[in-house]
Amino acid sequence: MTTQPDATAPLAPPQPTGAAGRRGPFQPGERVQLTDARGRMHTITLAVGGEFHTHRGRILHDVVIGLPDGSTITNTAGEEFLALRPLLSDYVMSMPRGAAVVYPKDAGQIVQYADIFPGATVVEAGVGSGALSMSLLRAIGDQGRLLSFERRADFAEISRGNARTFFGTDHPAWTVTVGDLAETLPEVCEPGTVDRVVLDMLAPWECLEAVADALVPGGLLICYVATATQLSRVAEGAKEHGGFTEPHAWETIERDWHLEGLAVRPVHRMHGHTGFLITTRRLAPGVTPPLRKRRPAKGPDDPEEQPFGVEVDRAWSPEDVGERVVSDKRLRKIRRTVTGEAPPPDMPPKRRDEDPAPDGDPGETPAERHTAQDDASTPEVDQ
Repeated sequence: MTTQPDATAPLAPPQPTGAAGRRGPFQPGERVQLTDARGRMHTITLAVGGEFHTHRGRILHDVVIGLPDGSTITNTAGEEFLALRPLLSDYVMSMPRGAAVVYPKDAGQIVQYADIFPGATVVEAGVGSGALSMSLLRAIGDQGRLLSFERRADFAEISRGNARTFFGTDHPAWTVTVGDLAETLPEVCEPGTVDRVVLDMLAPWECLEAVADALVPGGLLICYVATATQLSRVAEGAKEHGGFTEPHAWETIERDWHLEGLAVRPVHRMHGHTGFLITTRRLAPGVTPPLRKRRPAKGPDDPEEQPFGVEVDRAWSPEDVGERVVSDKRLRKIRRTVTGEAPPPDMPPKRRDEDPAPDGDPGETPAERHTAQDDASTPEVDQ
């Protein structure tokens, strides 16, 4: 007896964006993380007929394609590699990037303590390379809205390319706007329609007025800042505004442990300070928060004097907070890597008799060759 499907039965809901590529056998176009016996990791993108070469042997991509996640592969020299799909935390630490990324330890704190929920409308400023954006998109799902603002068009393009590679397609909940948050947010969002705001930028206190207008009553603002100077300015700006609750600030220190027999101890290296997080919530219109009872701190003798010697109207730059600035030449290379674009037709070909620089292209300075992927904490990546 054959049972016919019930035409009135509800159809199965579609899979969330990116879920199909997180399970099942390895497929061409997917990224696979190979780990050798010494714990060294290599990330490759599978292609029919492709090969991955190491200093000892090679692995055929066709051998990996079709295997289940978590398989062991032997190269031509007899060495074994463990093949796994990279986790989101693995991907953001090895993907092409121009701006420094929000570390996974901080991205997890932002998603949890900002209470990013499915279907939420979230505003993000400072997209960078898209690491935090991908965590936010996973949390809000396809029914939510992530409205990201980035001043630099090249950073916005790199972040969209990285997210497209990870999810397999453009995420339907994500909109990236190139422009200044304080100026463009009122044009994109109606007042009182945003649930959460995440600011990863140099001077978040300059956007508090625009953020306050966009947030719903009870909505939450979380800022990610690198220095104590920025932390103080955000806290004092929120208090001075009067429409936010008492700010709460913290940082997270992550330390791995070495586990081998009886040798159980902390590892010698760790992820120390990466940034401060500070949260505050939007009050209802016209509400004055209860006066916080605290022992008053001694202020400066001169009322015009600013803490930490920072002028009120001074424009902040990445160098002021210790950020490493990537050259425009390096950013153009990263953008072409992410988008798959060919070099401009007017670019002269490289001469064969030209002596290359020791670690990069001719004429490239060591500062241009040194990027975030050169850090010792970043896994090795093989495109």
